[in-house]
Amino acid sequence: MPVLKFEEVRKDLQNRKFAPVYFLHGEESYYIDYICDFIEQNALQEFEKGFNQVMMYGKDSQMGQIINYARRFPMMAERQVVIIKEFQDLPELRSEEGQKMLQKYLENPVPTTILVLAHKHKTFDKRKSLYKTLEKNAVVVETKKPYDNELPKWIEQFVAERKCKITPVAVTLLVEFVGSDLSRLAKEIEKITINFTEGQNEITEELVRKYVGESREYTIFDLQKALQEKDVFKANKIAYFFAQNPKDNPIIPIILILFQFFTKLLILHQSKDKSETHLAEVLGVNRFFVKDYLKAAQNYPLPKVIACIHYLHEADLRSKGIEAGSMEESDILKELIFKILH
Repeated sequence: MPVLKFEEVRKDLQNRKFAPVYFLHGEESYYIDYICDFIEQNALQEFEKGFNQVMMYGKDSQMGQIINYARRFPMMAERQVVIIKEFQDLPELRSEEGQKMLQKYLENPVPTTILVLAHKHKTFDKRKSLYKTLEKNAVVVETKKPYDNELPKWIEQFVAERKCKITPVAVTLLVEFVGSDLSRLAKEIEKITINFTEGQNEITEELVRKYVGESREYTIFDLQKALQEKDVFKANKIAYFFAQNPKDNPIIPIILILFQFFTKLLILHQSKDKSETHLAEVLGVNRFFVKDYLKAAQNYPLPKVIACIHYLHEADLRSKGIEAGSMEESDILKELIFKILH
């Protein structure tokens, strides 16, 4: 069977076209959870579930146990459902013996069983023979994290499916407040729609601020990206967030990662060969990220890069109590970000 897109699988499920085996893997959990939940709630009638629906977790299961459940026949029902959540935690999945056991079942799956294998948070190794068997005999769905520029369209579609509307400003705020976690975005949107007053069906800026607020947790890599793009507003916003949570965001690792970033910019400026292949090699990054560094180099000319490395060295000394005076870590960080940006 070909690797299918989420939309194709969802359409088949809604039309009650079920396959004997589903293998769901990838970084984006929202789509995996959606398919698992839909099958759990809709494949069987309520009175059939007691004898014909099995829910297991990878770390608490054995491959032989899973296969035995899958080989059973349904009791007083057209089909049975076996769902394995967190399949990536199944110990035997990493052994050749366990993989061969599953391959043998896949080559002749029981047609009255719906076996769902939910391998979350990462893609399965496509070089393994097990994956090739899955591709041939199961419905395979690979889920990927959406890019930032894809989020507005996803939000608008998600809202439209609930027969609601959303203003452009509200879309922007949701992305800013929540980030790219689709599961969290879905929950926050549902929280807003549940609180609609009678006759209300549009998500506005005011509703997002009221029911969602600033709930996103930023990482050092969000800060690096904001600095890379010289997004003054966002960089200062993240720095303020870090300053409010110093225990969760200690300054030493922040300085180290930013030092590595500006060191790479220094190497880029000094490199005579500006081809993507060469820069990927000398910077030690994937070619995909070279364009980001080239753009950052435009925002930070060589003299500014040298100055930023000096500011980072200065902040490092202050964080260790040298010439810091009465400055707290939060003050050191906010001053560092200001100096880098201006």
